[in-house]
Amino acid sequence: MARQIKKKRVPVPEQDPKERIHNFNEVALGYTWELATEEASRCIQCPVNFAPCIKGCPVNVNIPGFIKKILEKDVKGALEIIHKTNALPGITGRVCPQEEQCEMNCVMGKLGDRINIGKLERFVADEARKMGIHPEVTMAPKNGKKVAIVGSGPAGLTAAADLVKMGYDVTVFEALHDLGGVLIYGIPEFRLPKDIVRYEVEYLKSIGVKFEKNVVIGKTYTLYELLEDYDAVFLGTGAGTPKFLNLPGVNLKGIYSANEFLTRINLMKAYKFPEYDTPIKKGKRLAVIGAGNVAMDAARSALRVGYEEVYILYRRTREYMTAREEEIAHAEEEGVKFMFLVSPVGFVGDADGNVRVVRLIMNELGEPDESGRRKPVPIPGTEFGLEVDAVVFAIGQKPNKVLYQEVPELKVTRWGTLVVDEKYRTTMRGVFAGGDAVRGESTVVLAMGDGKKAAKAIDEYIKTGEWPEEIKPQSF
Repeated sequence: MARQIKKKRVPVPEQDPKERIHNFNEVALGYTWELATEEASRCIQCPVNFAPCIKGCPVNVNIPGFIKKILEKDVKGALEIIHKTNALPGITGRVCPQEEQCEMNCVMGKLGDRINIGKLERFVADEARKMGIHPEVTMAPKNGKKVAIVGSGPAGLTAAADLVKMGYDVTVFEALHDLGGVLIYGIPEFRLPKDIVRYEVEYLKSIGVKFEKNVVIGKTYTLYELLEDYDAVFLGTGAGTPKFLNLPGVNLKGIYSANEFLTRINLMKAYKFPEYDTPIKKGKRLAVIGAGNVAMDAARSALRVGYEEVYILYRRTREYMTAREEEIAHAEEEGVKFMFLVSPVGFVGDADGNVRVVRLIMNELGEPDESGRRKPVPIPGTEFGLEVDAVVFAIGQKPNKVLYQEVPELKVTRWGTLVVDEKYRTTMRGVFAGGDAVRGESTVVLAMGDGKKAAKAIDEYIKTGEWPEEIKPQSF
């Protein structure tokens, strides 16, 4: 007799919205064993060589395999299956847009709700951590070759993990005083607790990856100097330069980039000022310009540092927002207000140079633009003002030029991203790159996928010495 498949996914317990807006504790509380087993039992165990969920995962985790191990109560087995292709499951289980990747392809979607793959992956990582379980790793003998990784974000950490297992001497250089890149400075504690990131970094240290903090490549050392000491270099420097709109009043005090706003809160603990030295502007009303995940992070963080009213200002309608549905829903539950079809046209300040009003104009949607979304068209005569105490720009970021502005061999695109080919080779021999440095602002798991593929290409290059005469740019 065929077993009855439960069509509805098992919900994940969460903090109550009224409570969580007053703390930075994680919102999603995670599955218990009972809930995880119930959700895992919904998986119909597609064969590995067919499973669409695996094909949808940028790092090709054997999803049916680790879910089966949950049903067998085998945490170590589940962890080792995940670790074969993903060295950071505690992170990806929390911040991957699974609904657009593995879960989108889940066969269960034809019968009911798709399997909650992300929360099951997080469950495995969290249970292993609680139980002190680490995966058994197969390490190749040391080969005497050295690889430098620039940046300790998801691309750099993944490349480092794979290369050290291949026998390379790997050193990761990080510009900041803490490790994790965007995982530490960009994603709030309530979405990704920093002790999870540090735990994953400690695992990499335990298998031999070395780290050097407070090192700015391009200033502390040049890229040329790295190439003198290392056989290859991987650039996983991310996209840390914020974008602003060139509008009247944009330089008023109280106008932040999301990068600065979130770095002050996440990395420098501004919400604990004066216990920590970094302040952040407090007030009654804050407006966030943008509608991606970073905008949601900024808006929800603003509530937690004490703003009474927080607005998301977006030039299109809700259906075109790029943030994950889960993040939008959480923001709505917490009281963030959304203003659609509005664009800023300027800012007005007080006598002391503090922003006091954001000037807005109403839009209507026109024909689709190059992104496939309908283009916002301003409606003449519809300007109005919104009183604010602070504004956060969350309209995207681009790579920082510090690393390569004095390295003419490294070619960049018109968007400021590094030119690479299909093997993540840059236009400078021995230098590879991946993640947001080549994609622009993207997702954690896509950066990890780049790190994996680049590690394989680095291994091939060091073994063969082959490098193309011309790099044929890869588009992402």
